[in-house]
Formats: sequence, structure tokens, C-alpha cells
Amino acid sequence: RQIQFLLEIDGLKQVLRRSLILGSSRRENSAEHSWHLAMMALILHEHANQPVDLLHTIKLVLVHDIVELDAGDTFAYDFEGAKTKEVREQAAAARIFGLLPGDQAGALRALWDEFEARQSAESRFANALDRLMPMFHNLADGGTTWRVAGVRPEFVVNRAAAIHDGPASLASLAQATLRRASAVGLF
Repeated sequence: RQIQFLLEIDGLKQVLRRSLILGSSRRENSAEHSWHLAMMALILHEHANQPVDLLHTIKLVLVHDIVELDAGDTFAYDFEGAKTKEVREQAAAARIFGLLPGDQAGALRALWDEFEARQSAESRFANALDRLMPMFHNLADGGTTWRVAGVRPEFVVNRAAAIHDGPASLASLAQATLRRASAVGLF
């Protein structure tokens, strides 16, 4: 069962997101995104406003998008898709985590639920990283994803507001990124 699960999640390499890989016209996939978030946690965990368990945070970010195997990646600014996102993701979580033996299924499902709930220090930190990364990508590539999708500045500002649930230094970094994006004409 564990091997079946591991082979199943290989499919995350085919779930395309909207963000482009920097310096490329290729869109990143969900596996690359999760890896990049794990690296962000490793590099930026010292910026958490309260102690966070780094290993636990890395587990959260590695598990957080597994449901996209079935539910697909719902673009952050796809307001129509957001209406059915929770139902799609809950069904996906039940199926995918259910591939594992009971104890592992429960443990990984609990990590996914924790990430979604944003109640622990680790999940707030992980969610802040998840919201910051696309902002960094857009700033670095001239706002390509935002421009192509017709994302309005207020949408980005509203999405960034949730970063304030996490570390204050990351919220400050988000604000600085938004100011820089505005200064270079991305909004």
C-alpha cells in the first residue's frame, strides 16, 4: 500500500500551476511547488514570530497539495473554482490518504487538515510561505502570471492579508514585495 501511495503521488509532477518557472515559459508543477516551499521553510524558519518545529513545518508543506492529484490546482484568483474547492479537496484527501495503512493515512491526513486549519504556529508559517512564493515569482518575472490571468492589485493585497496570521517579519516582507511590485508597475 505504501508503494502504491508513493507511485500515486508521482502524479503531482503533472499537476500544473499558473506560476512560471523563473527564466522559463514552462509552468511549475505541484511537486516542484511543494519542494520549493520545503526549501523556503528550511531557509526562513528563523523568521517565525514564535518557535516552530522545522521538521513538522516541512511535513506540512510536503503534504499540503497532495489532494491536487484529484482536485487539481485551484488558482488563487479563480473565484468560481474556489466555490467547489473544499468539496473536491475533501474527497481527494479521503481517497489519496486512504491508500496508506491506517496509522500513516491518519497521520498524513492530520497534517493536511492542520495546514488547512491554520491554527498551529507551524501551519500559519507554512501558509504564509505558500502565499509569499507566488508573490516573489511574480515580482521576479515581471508579473507574468498576474497579467496573463488579469489579476487585479486588490486581489493580491487581499490574498497577502492572510500572511499577517503568520510571522510578522513575513508579513513585512509581503508588504515590501507589494510595494516593489507597485513601484515597478506590476499594478
